[in-house]
Order: sequence, then structure tokens, then C-alpha cells
Amino acid sequence: MPGFLEVYGYYDNDLGSWAIDVSDDPHTDVQTLTSETAHRQRLISSLMTIGTFVGSLMVGPFSSWLGRKYGLWGATILNFIATSVMLGSTSVGALYAARLLLGISVGWFLTFSQLYVHEVAPAHLRGITFAVYQAQLSIGSIVEASVDFGTAGFMNKNAYRTPLAVFFVAPTIQSICLFFFPETPRWLMVQGKEDQAEQSLRKLLNSNIDEHQFQAGLNEIRGSTREQVEQNKKALFLEMWRGTNLRRTGLSIAVICFHAANGTFATSTIRTALTRSRRFLLGKHLHNLLPRNGRRSQPLRLLPHGNLHGPPRRHLQHPLRAPHRPAHHDALGVLACGFSQLAQAIAWTVAPNTEQSGKVVVAFIALFTFFYVAYAPYAWLLGGEYPNSALRGYVFGLATALNFLGNWLGTFTAPYLINPAGLNWGPKYGYIWFGSNMLLAVFTWFYIPETRDRTLEEIHEMFEAGVPARKFKTYVCHGVEAYAAEGLGKEGVEREKGGIHVEAEDVGTKA
Repeated sequence: MPGFLEVYGYYDNDLGSWAIDVSDDPHTDVQTLTSETAHRQRLISSLMTIGTFVGSLMVGPFSSWLGRKYGLWGATILNFIATSVMLGSTSVGALYAARLLLGISVGWFLTFSQLYVHEVAPAHLRGITFAVYQAQLSIGSIVEASVDFGTAGFMNKNAYRTPLAVFFVAPTIQSICLFFFPETPRWLMVQGKEDQAEQSLRKLLNSNIDEHQFQAGLNEIRGSTREQVEQNKKALFLEMWRGTNLRRTGLSIAVICFHAANGTFATSTIRTALTRSRRFLLGKHLHNLLPRNGRRSQPLRLLPHGNLHGPPRRHLQHPLRAPHRPAHHDALGVLACGFSQLAQAIAWTVAPNTEQSGKVVVAFIALFTFFYVAYAPYAWLLGGEYPNSALRGYVFGLATALNFLGNWLGTFTAPYLINPAGLNWGPKYGYIWFGSNMLLAVFTWFYIPETRDRTLEEIHEMFEAGVPARKFKTYVCHGVEAYAAEGLGKEGVEREKGGIHVEAEDVGTKA
């Protein structure tokens, strides 16, 4: 992006192109200058990921203190500050600080928005809302790429300032809308604000809902949340690793890190390498397959980008539950991604550096992207369903941070494995990710519980009861049944050591 390098770089007459200015010594040799340039580019790129990692780790304490809505407002403020600094300053040091701050903002946007959706969406709509979330990431990538494309040729500061200015649009709209959205009822219950939680739930549900059905759902949340808070009174970060929470934390981290473990960043790196290869006329095809990291004319990115239930229902139905999706779609997704990676590797092994193999790679990159985007929302969805309400912010934030760390490690090491100057594996790198995806598929089948048609309170009860993953689908949650029965005004609720038995005898009938 020449406009960016006019401010932060210089024009190299020997190379005939713009480069980042990294040394004030005119006698610095070309090899040293090239190395320093690469290091500065990596630093500018890495600061964004470091910020996202740190921001995600901060989600737990911050959300426990101020809630989900204020977390999103906080992300907006950080976004505005970072973007304003990059728009108004020409200092490299200010650029570094702004990139770090922007990364924290991105981490907060990603985690707080998903926490909010987890805790307000009815069970039958939770899967759909996360599909919408993924679609919004894709739309954002398309808008970003379009703006980048339109401004890349500008020979002034507007080349990078115009895309940066777009950062003000979506957060501003979201911040205004949040004034009309309630805080999540489950977070309010955790804070002991039960009256506010009831008001929040009423705002979220249909105003014509039957009052008995509403009270059933409200009492289910209230009773279950009281149990969860009672069980987790000490330091919450330590509680994540104790008792039944250990299993829940491990599963949440594992399923969210599917994003880093399936090789999506490797596919992006291979796409970039083939696009730059002069041996293929495939650049225009590869260029449009994935959300872009930048064009050939762009030595670095200033902008962040998105990577973008069971048994027959009980007799106490209420508006917080109904089916949405099977968890084992994740297994199908990682299998499809794995075989897409394998096909690329085999093609490049049989006919390396040929146009025919390049076309095969292009086709399976497209298929990989399709399958990845199709199952990616499920990983975020399951990762937020497994923790209990008192720990959800801590667990989800940590899992998101580790996922970004995994992506960074993969992105950092991929060039050494793929590029000719390194091991020169090229698309044969896919063999590694085929194996990784097969492990993910096996792990999903045996260890990922099915949460279809389950409220967050039912999921909590099953984990507390130690239900095996393969039996989640058919398990009957007597405890949640009892809370719903109480909300409906039913008598005959027996609490026993081995469980809770519900007698569905109405008080009015008995009278």
C-alpha cells in the first residue's frame, strides 16, 4: 500500500518499490535492511494478535464486574481511541500502541458479543443466532476487502485512512442499539439482581407469553443459577479447574480451539503463496476464495479481520427451549476440512509445481472454506454452552485467548514449512492438517456432549451429574423439571439424594 509506506516507509530506488523505513543509518546493507523490515512487519502484525489475546483474557474479570453490555461499550471506546490514533498520528510508536489497543478491542467485541448471545437466545434459536454471527463476520470481510480494493491505489494517506474510518460505523450503530437491549438475565441472576433479571427476561420474550410458562422459565434460571453461584464462591479463575468445572473448562477450550487446530490459517498462507507464484495463472481465482490478508501490493495489514438438541420434550414446556442443532455437525465439519486438506497435499505430491495441481488446490481451498464456515459457528456455540453461568466469562475468554494464540503460532511457523526458502512443502503441508482434523473428529465423537434442545440450566445439571458425553442426548433433567414445576405452581416436588422427582399435580386442581 504505497500511501501507507509514504508515511511509514521510503521509496527504494534499487528495488523500485516502497519499503518500510527501519534504519536511520544510510550505510546499512541491503540484507540487514531487508531483515529489519521483515521483523517490523511481523511486529506490526503480531501486536494485533497479542492485543486480542490479552483482551480475551480480561473478559472474565471485566464481565463479572460490569456485565456483557458494558463490555461491548468498552470495546467500542477502545476501538475509537485506537482508530483515531492511527488516523491522526504518523509515529511508528503510536502505530504500535494503537495496534495493541485495537487488538484488545477486537478480543472484547468477539467474546462479549458471543457471551451476550449465549445468555439471551432461546435454545431453539441459539444455533441460528450463531449462524447469523458467522454471516456477519463474512459480510464484514467482504466490505473490508471491497474498501481495501478501492483505496489500495491511492497515492496518499487516504489509502489507509479510508479503510480505518470504516471502523467507526458498525461499533457506533451497535452502541446505540445497546441502549435498547437489556442486560442478560443470567448475568443479572448471578449478580443476585433477580428483579432486574425478571424484567430483562420479559423484554426478551414475547409480550403475549402465557404467565405460567414465563414463570416456569424464570424459576428454572433462578433456581439453577443459585446453585451455580453457591458452588463457585471462591476465586473464579481457580474454580474453573475444580470438580466438575474441570471437565467443562477443558471441553470449552478444546472445542473453541478447533478453529486453530483445523488449519484454516495454513490454507490462507498457501493461497497467498500460490497467488504470488509466477508459474500459475491462478491468482485471480485464489484471490477471491478466502477473506484476504492483503494484496501483492500490500506488505502488511492495518485492519483486523474475522476468521468471520435430543430427547422428547418433557410435559413442562416453556419458551426457553426447543431444538436447534446436533453437536456432531462439528465432527462432519472437521472430517470434510481434513479431506480437503488431504486432497491438496496429494495433488501437490503427484504433480508438484504444475498448473493442473494448482487448479486442484484452488478447488479444495474453496471446499475447505465452505465446510469451515459451515461448522465454525458450532464450535463457538458449544464452547459457550459448556461453562456454568458463574464462570462463563472466565472460561470463554480463556478459550478464545488460547485459540488466538494457536492461530498466531500456526501463522508464524507456516511460512517456514511452506515457502521455498524453508522446507518448501507448499500444499503438502495439508498432510499435517489432515491428521489434525482426523484427531478432532475422533475427539468430537467420543468426548463432545450433545446439547441439542437443552437450555443452559439443563446442560449445567448434566455436567454436575457426571453424565457421559454419549448419554447427554437421552438424559432427563429432573432438577430442572422441578424448578419449572415450581414456577408453574405445581405441588408434589420431592427432593431426594439421588435426584428430584416431580409430581405434576396442580395446586388449583387439588383444591
